[in-house]
Amino acid sequence: MDVLQLDCSGRPQAWISTREAAVIYACDGVAWTLGDPCQTLRGGLQRRTGQQSRIEVHPIIAVRGSVPSRAWRQAPSLSNPKLFARDRFVCAYCGHSFHADDLTREHIHPTSRGGRDNWMNCITACKGCNGRKGSRMPEEANMSLLYLPYVPNLHEDMILRGRRILVDQMEFLLASVPRSSRLHG
Repeated sequence: MDVLQLDCSGRPQAWISTREAAVIYACDGVAWTLGDPCQTLRGGLQRRTGQQSRIEVHPIIAVRGSVPSRAWRQAPSLSNPKLFARDRFVCAYCGHSFHADDLTREHIHPTSRGGRDNWMNCITACKGCNGRKGSRMPEEANMSLLYLPYVPNLHEDMILRGRRILVDQMEFLLASVPRSSRLHG
């Protein structure tokens, strides 16, 4: 299970392990939390009291102070797993659902013709449709897109990273995902 780390203002920073979260708790670095504790980590016995130390880790923690964030780049990094998840494993040309092994990253404007490898030029396509389109523009191949590409926002990107997301975490992230996103539904 991973913990969603936020900055003090509530912007997602990273997915971290419960052990990494425990270090932040132990250093008094947690500003606030959301959700019920999801894991209890136990430590050694205190010499004076004989009590065992324990830290209750919440699924969402906000970290005190400024945390350097790689997340505020202009666009989240593009990868096939995130692209396929954004497009819900559906081919943009034939509309059928496929397993990730049967999908490809399709460049609407082919890179061989100056197209860029970015979120707005990439969609998910099955191997058959990608091969049929080849290095042509969709209209040249007489193929039309069933949905349009878009750049995921930071909250969507955290969902697309493919982690096992707890209900509290998903509710928090989805609250900042546009209603038009394919992640709703």
